[in-house]
Amino acid sequence: MKFGAALPTCAEGLGFPIGFASPDVLARIAERAEALGFYAVMANDHLSTPSSIRTAFNQPPNFYEPLTILAWCAARTERIKLMTGAIALPMREPVVLAKQVTTLDQCCDGRLIVGVAAGAHREEFEATRPDLRHAWRADMLDEGVQALRILLGERRASFHGRYYHFEDVELYPKARQPRLPLFVAGNTDRAIRRTARWGDGWLPASLPLPRLAAGGARLRAEAEEAGRDPARLSVATQLVVCLGRTQAEAEERFKASPVYEEWTTVGLSGVPLDGFLGANLIGTPEEVCRRVAAIEQAGVDHLAGLVFPGHTVDEVLDQMEEFSSTVLKQFPEPP
Repeated sequence: MKFGAALPTCAEGLGFPIGFASPDVLARIAERAEALGFYAVMANDHLSTPSSIRTAFNQPPNFYEPLTILAWCAARTERIKLMTGAIALPMREPVVLAKQVTTLDQCCDGRLIVGVAAGAHREEFEATRPDLRHAWRADMLDEGVQALRILLGERRASFHGRYYHFEDVELYPKARQPRLPLFVAGNTDRAIRRTARWGDGWLPASLPLPRLAAGGARLRAEAEEAGRDPARLSVATQLVVCLGRTQAEAEERFKASPVYEEWTTVGLSGVPLDGFLGANLIGTPEEVCRRVAAIEQAGVDHLAGLVFPGHTVDEVLDQMEEFSSTVLKQFPEPP
């Protein structure tokens, strides 16, 4: 099993206090993750503040552009993988994005993993792309993933779609990696199908184990139907981690965290608490190890972007260290 830690690039007001993040804090988390044996760190993507946060807080949050922050973290680390989780592709222009990720992969010596998504907030898309206010982001994501694949792989790239169009682009240098890993985020059947056709990994978040296992099985079936080798595709789920000496202590610790506060008031209201607690890694180290083993048995090979709640960076780092010593080391990364 591979383990990745979330960088709160765009998490103020969405699970972390306003004023929590800074470039130095983000690099500090990446440095500690590398020292503790994590496989990757993951940066999320928001270009504008959602209205829910504007309503809930007087002060705007600090949202940092993920590729820039990953470049900053690359200069402060040596081995750890650097992952986006995920770039909101409908808000990006594919040729520019392809140039950015290939350049970054060259600069970090082949450590980049690119995750892409439709984007969490429709209003953010409409604010940044008002000319495309009536577009279907899922359709744009389908085109965007195909366009990226062509730009990343072909010497001279052309694409003619409804939303994206470019002619005879020669984009060099290519990525340092022979095939830059491209993960597709989303919990839907369409995200699975998109991954099977064009991606290298599926990136769902906080799915209950039965749905996660069923999604992995569907991914493998869809890949075979598309003429691809299912064994070459990854499943990398995103979860929240909160450890305690007892199950009750872990749950109370989670309920006292900003992640829970914002989950109930801003981001995920209406989701049953029992379901959320059961789907994520909230419990004693022994219980969390049991859940990780079950997730691994279901076909997941990467716990990506694990969120460690905390009011301060020291609380986050302490949770990461406890998780590393009690859980991570029980699941050695495959050679």
